[in-house]
Amino acid sequence: MRLIKQNIERDGSGTITLFPEDPEDMWFTYNLIRPNDLLRASALRRITNESTTGSTTSTRIHTTLTIRVTKSDFDPQSSQLHVSGRIAEETRFTKVGQYHTLDLELQRNFTIEKDEGWDSVARQVVKDACDPSKSADVWAVVMQEGLANVAVLTGARTVLRQRVEMSIPRKRGGRASDHDKGLERFFQTTLDTLVRQIDMTESKPILLASPGFTAAAFQKYIIDTATKTGDKALLAQKANFIVVHSSSGHLHSLNEVLQSPEVLVRLKDTKYARETRLMDEFLTLLRKDDGRAWYGPREVERAAEKGAIGRGGGALLISDALFRAQNVGVRRRWVGLVDRIRDIEGGEVRVLSSEHESGKRLDGLGGIAAILTFPLEDLDEGEEDEHEADADDAAPEHVDNNDIQI
Repeated sequence: MRLIKQNIERDGSGTITLFPEDPEDMWFTYNLIRPNDLLRASALRRITNESTTGSTTSTRIHTTLTIRVTKSDFDPQSSQLHVSGRIAEETRFTKVGQYHTLDLELQRNFTIEKDEGWDSVARQVVKDACDPSKSADVWAVVMQEGLANVAVLTGARTVLRQRVEMSIPRKRGGRASDHDKGLERFFQTTLDTLVRQIDMTESKPILLASPGFTAAAFQKYIIDTATKTGDKALLAQKANFIVVHSSSGHLHSLNEVLQSPEVLVRLKDTKYARETRLMDEFLTLLRKDDGRAWYGPREVERAAEKGAIGRGGGALLISDALFRAQNVGVRRRWVGLVDRIRDIEGGEVRVLSSEHESGKRLDGLGGIAAILTFPLEDLDEGEEDEHEADADDAAPEHVDNNDIQI
């Protein structure tokens, strides 16, 4: 993402113009745009003209429109972003209040004006998006015989680029050759798929993970094929291959792969690895049950009120999904918590992507968790007491219990 122009006042009002350069930028944009924001971008709109005789003709014209956002839809596989809303500025082709859906495109500027102003979280999204280090961190092939998932891990998400599925004959008696031929075809198809996805001019780690020895055999096949064909570009990637064990060839096994020591050593400087380590530390403390790990909205907010998420090891883990809430008050709630922990308490704040495995684990805990600088007990008891008090006064029609079970 390239920052074209920024005009933000001290009160947070103003506009930012961005230029998306690759599909990953669309994910950052999706996390940036909120309902009621003003979005200005190029558009293709159908115009109907009526002649004096009463006949009508329909044409499609290119124009620039400004809409008041009502909703946005993001396709993670194609990285396409569609933003719908009402037209906010009249043009020669449109009137204020008409509906239109803007299809944001690569290599085309768009301008955003935030309805509630540019808060700290929105500014951080722009900063992260324009950071050139947020490109692909690592490629991964999670496989087993007959199944391979080719994925890319970026600073923001995990994207399945392609799945390979083939039937491989089993080894039976003296017919092992059928199995070997089937496995070779599978390896060749997987290699062709991988080569189509990877930019061979870049040097990025490539994880090969599987149960048993499938990944090791695939690595040997790659090197043997590159040597036989004289493929120098593929041979240059030899040092980037990392063979690790996984429990299966399905994509969800990538989470355990990224926790292996050999992978963490190679990926220690990537954003994904830092977030994975922090999430692992939280879960370790949670298992110890020593009062230093809490999750859930009310529990984390109470820990923050007691000053327990600050300097000296305190960390707030929060899912980016919480900032996509439709309700403005809900978004302000989480932005305020982030600002308090980071700017006042001095604790570490990590906004985890809901498209990464670590973020998905956090979403399973309510989307928010904290590592405390000192242990606190019974942060959840107050909530039970409140419900009991409500029950004593009058039987409520509905009890909003936000407790989350592991």
